[in-house]
Amino acid sequence: MTAVEQRFREFKMPDVGEGLTEAEILKWFVAPGDTVTDGQVVCEVETAKAAVELPIPFDGVVHEVRFDEGTTVDVGTPIISVDTDPGAGEVAPQAAPAAGKPAEEPAAEAEPAEKEGRQANLVGYGAAPASTKRRPRKPLPGPQRSAPAPSAGASAPQEPAPAPARPEAAPAPSPELNGSGRPARPLAKPPVRKLAKDLGIDLEAVTPSGPDGIITREDVHAAAEAVQTARETPVAAPSRAVEGRERRVPVKGVRKATAQAMVNSAFTAPHVTEFVTVDVTRTMKLVADLKQDPAMAGLRVNPLLLVAKALLVAIRRNPDVNATWDEDNQEIVYKDYVNLGIAAATPRGLIVPNIKDAHAKTLPELASALGGLVTTAREGKTTPAEMSGGTVTITNVGVFGIDAGTPILNPGESAILAFGAVKLQPWVHKGEVKPRQVTTLALSFDHRLVDGELGSKVLADVAAVLERPKRLITWA
Repeated sequence: MTAVEQRFREFKMPDVGEGLTEAEILKWFVAPGDTVTDGQVVCEVETAKAAVELPIPFDGVVHEVRFDEGTTVDVGTPIISVDTDPGAGEVAPQAAPAAGKPAEEPAAEAEPAEKEGRQANLVGYGAAPASTKRRPRKPLPGPQRSAPAPSAGASAPQEPAPAPARPEAAPAPSPELNGSGRPARPLAKPPVRKLAKDLGIDLEAVTPSGPDGIITREDVHAAAEAVQTARETPVAAPSRAVEGRERRVPVKGVRKATAQAMVNSAFTAPHVTEFVTVDVTRTMKLVADLKQDPAMAGLRVNPLLLVAKALLVAIRRNPDVNATWDEDNQEIVYKDYVNLGIAAATPRGLIVPNIKDAHAKTLPELASALGGLVTTAREGKTTPAEMSGGTVTITNVGVFGIDAGTPILNPGESAILAFGAVKLQPWVHKGEVKPRQVTTLALSFDHRLVDGELGSKVLADVAAVLERPKRLITWA
């Protein structure tokens, strides 16, 4: 690593999840010229699983922010460069001369020192291949032989350096121009060329705004936005009345990952859904009592807490439901632990964080974990680790006033329980029709590893516990 590379260090987009390939930059917290320290958060990114803050692992001054907010960047791509030795002076990383070489004879791999009025060459616009072994020295005073005409794509030969007193007498040479007066090949640095390639932008159609006709990142982004606008604009709008009646939002981040996961799940695992309607009047009374219990002080107690506990009891009584289908090895993996997922609606889309080892938690511990999980999800601070490794999930559609549904399995899990709205309904109780608190439960399961008998037993046990919650003790 050269001294310049040691000084200008790059921070690359890390894989903040499990095998993620890209992330969207949501927000930058620093700008060029800002001082940063090891561990300081420099940006927030959104992966396919969650929003994550990225700390930088070294000290220095921000030299360049490579991507704008809203840009999706591949893992491993440099997103910011930092000058770790800002006191060493203003030296561009690409233009540092080799040690021990005179200024007029730079190292073969380095760019020549810039002179007054001279344009720095870009990659692809340097000397012809035959001159790559060694650059010629400055011409000596006196008559010189005429140089042969440069080949296509090569830089025009440089004029002798002008006298120091009149630097304006020797104008900078320009790259070869085409018939329209623009460079025969657009001038752009390699990162800008890569950006244009990724966005599908033809550099020849981009109007440059940089010095000496160089195309910048901003030019490429502007061209991409113009292309996108053209695609979204109807060829012939009937009238101004249609304006503002549609919105187009790119599918990315959590919503993109959720959509893909649901499609994969729906067309990979054969789903079966069973329903049961149950009288939960006693459970609702227990919820009211627990809210007054000192052991539950400060904890969020609601019907979902007892539904979660009932499902854990049902899994303990029917452990084979807690399994995964391993397609690669053609095996069923039975699990002796339960990481209980809770589907949560957030501004970024539906996510399913899970409570690790939920089967081993007491009711107060489960209430604490459930409350923290929901709060973190709504704040958008759920980490990828909190959403991985789930085994069984609960989705609470009842909070939206929905009675029941056919939930789709979270990928890699065997079952998902939908908890419907609790409503006061006429119900036969002890031989008489009385108003009772009633809800509907729906259990979807992977029919490759859960047959109808096993799925029915699990759902019946959950309903039995919610109908008579004392079974939480007798079945424990």
